[in-house]
Amino acid sequence: MGNAAAADIAAAALLDTLDAVAAAPVAARVVAMTGDLSAASRSAEIRSRLADFTVIEQRGDGFADRLANAHADASVAAAGLPVVQIGMDTPQVTVDLLIECATALLSTDAVLGFARDGGWWVLGIADPQAAECLRGVPMSTAETGDVTFAALRDTGLSVGVVPELADVDTVDDVEVVRRECSPDSRFRQVTLAMEVERAG
Repeated sequence: MGNAAAADIAAAALLDTLDAVAAAPVAARVVAMTGDLSAASRSAEIRSRLADFTVIEQRGDGFADRLANAHADASVAAAGLPVVQIGMDTPQVTVDLLIECATALLSTDAVLGFARDGGWWVLGIADPQAAECLRGVPMSTAETGDVTFAALRDTGLSVGVVPELADVDTVDDVEVVRRECSPDSRFRQVTLAMEVERAG
């Protein structure tokens, strides 16, 4: 898979995720972005979709710092509301699942959805200041989910667990995630078309 194909898959995953969030009955929708959108695959479509969101810049030296800062900055952008944070690598996420996560956060301090590779795909925190504990969590490892759960508990938070999802980190993850996507998912359509092209 070349860089252009990978970029198109990533753009499809992002757009599917944005669609799910845009359709969810939430009080605010915030995207923490980094990079040059004009250079992205499907940049015009992404820019149009982002019109329904408040867009803020990611900030921080490492992934853990950017996650913690995104919680704080998204809460400020949403007038102090709790934050349910997801990435763009679970394009199979649905409105119902997002509602389940947000509803669970009403009765606990935090919610965490583990990813099948050992990470996590969603983190909701009622008080975004509590996301400071993420700064000490090693990201993108097979223990990230467990260490995040422990870090949240160690700060005294009650943590509810929501359904696990597969996420897309490598080409080997594509088929598993695609099976969980809806038939009209961009991610499903793009990855199937690429497989047909390779087979031809």
